Order: sequence, then structure tokens, then C-alpha cells
Amino acid sequence: MDLLNLLLHPVRLRIVYALSGGRVRTTAELCASLTDVPKTTVYRQVGLLAQGGVLEVADEQRVRGAVERHYRLRRDRASIDPAAGAAMSLDDHRQGFAASMGALLAEFDAYLGRPGADPFADLVGYRQGVLWLSDEEVTDAAGEIQAVLAARAGNRAAPGRRPRLLSLIQFPTEAPPADGGP
Repeated sequence: MDLLNLLLHPVRLRIVYALSGGRVRTTAELCASLTDVPKTTVYRQVGLLAQGGVLEVADEQRVRGAVERHYRLRRDRASIDPAAGAAMSLDDHRQGFAASMGALLAEFDAYLGRPGADPFADLVGYRQGVLWLSDEEVTDAAGEIQAVLAARAGNRAAPGRRPRLLSLIQFPTEAPPADGGP
């Protein structure tokens, strides 16, 4: 299975999220954090991600006669590179967007289902707005956002920190005018 098809799947995306930030987890631990996904599905999807090189075995231990594997994410294989992104068909983009939204909805539902979930106190945000931007301004804004996030991308688990899922989506809402006007 190619990397594009491997990553454009809601459950596999959630496994990637669960292992991001340098975390190492067993499949049983992943099952415990993805309570809405059947265990057999988690095991199957972890197997596919490992087979596809997105996950690697960080450690193996014998537990009651079975081998328990601890997996970690290979960051170099956990995203679609620009060349593959440029080669994606419209249907690939449709599938990728649907998988991302499915994973996002499932993660948000899991968050709301946790004891003590408090969206206001946890600074949960989901807003949409329209900005009038030229292609150059979009490129500039994307670079600025990327710089802000890159400054924190190396953060590791520490007291007071917890993983936060951040999704940024932008696309033009209308076709450009035929006459090039506003």
C-alpha cells in the first residue's frame, strides 16, 4: 500500500496522532486510548502502518509468553511530501479531507467523552472566518503560521503540557472572477 493510501484513513490518522510527539506505545495502550475503535481494528491498522514503514518497533518484551511490541512514529514517513501532494487527484484530496475530518470528529468526540472535559477551561476553539487574500498573501500567512508552530514543534511531554490536536484548513470559497476583477 502506498504512503498516500496508508495515511488517508481516519483510524490510521488517529493512531499517528496518538504516537506523535515522540510517544512510544503498545497496541494495547493504543486500544485503551481509542476506546471507540474495536481492538481488532486497532491491531490491524497498527500492522498496516508498521508494514508500510510509518511505525517502527522501539522495543519488544515478552509478556505471558507473547511478544509485546512498543511502537513509535517515523516522522519522515508520517506525512505526505510536497511532490506526492502535488500529484494527488481531486478524488485523492476529497478522500484525504474526509479522512482528516472523520479523524478530527472522532478525536473531538473522544475528548468530550472523557471525565472532566471542559472545552472552555481547556481553551478549545473551532472558529471559521473569511479572509480576502491574494495567493502571495496566503503563502506569506502560511509561512508565518509555520514559523509559529515550528518554534513549538520540538516540545516534549513535561509537567503542565498535554498533547493538543491542531487542524488548519484553508481553501478559496469562490472561483476567481473571469475578468480578473475583485
